[in-house]
Amino acid sequence: MDLPTSDQSPSDQLPRDRSTAPTWPDDIFACLKAFEVKQVCYVPDAGHSRLIKRAHADPAMIATVLTTEEEGIALSAGAWLGGDRAVLLMQSSGVGNCINMLSLMTVCRFPLLTLVTMRGEWAEFNPWQVPMGRGTPGVLQHMGVTVMRIDAAEEASETVSAAASLAYDGDQQVAVLISQKVIGRKQWLGAK
Repeated sequence: MDLPTSDQSPSDQLPRDRSTAPTWPDDIFACLKAFEVKQVCYVPDAGHSRLIKRAHADPAMIATVLTTEEEGIALSAGAWLGGDRAVLLMQSSGVGNCINMLSLMTVCRFPLLTLVTMRGEWAEFNPWQVPMGRGTPGVLQHMGVTVMRIDAAEEASETVSAAASLAYDGDQQVAVLISQKVIGRKQWLGAK
């Protein structure tokens, strides 16, 4: 019987030395630090696992696990009202859960920065991920969110920096979609 892997990408299964691990999560983390992001909220996701671990390890950040993605919209609004900057980490399948809550950010002109790991595109094995993966950019745009995309690892720092500037300095709602090709191929594992 074949079983799916956990949501780990091949890069998460590699040794943890700097020579083999991808650097794009570290580039994004450095960007968040440069923009003085103090709160990181997320629904657990292997695509964001390294970024999540970095946030938990940093004493200057509060990392909050969510039960559902729309809680991250409310947390981001509360952080802003309390004088902090927050980022919401989620997978494309969670974008659909946030649609109604995005109205809060738009109507109240609260900044929102969300980093979305994409599923349902390049080399996807799970057909349930395809519809929301396909719909994610349009759904966000219809709700007034500016969508940016990272299609290569070397684009991560510059794209997240531009998105953070637009969100925090311009009081805008911005989503950065991180391509499934950047995250890595998900694979099925055979039982031993």
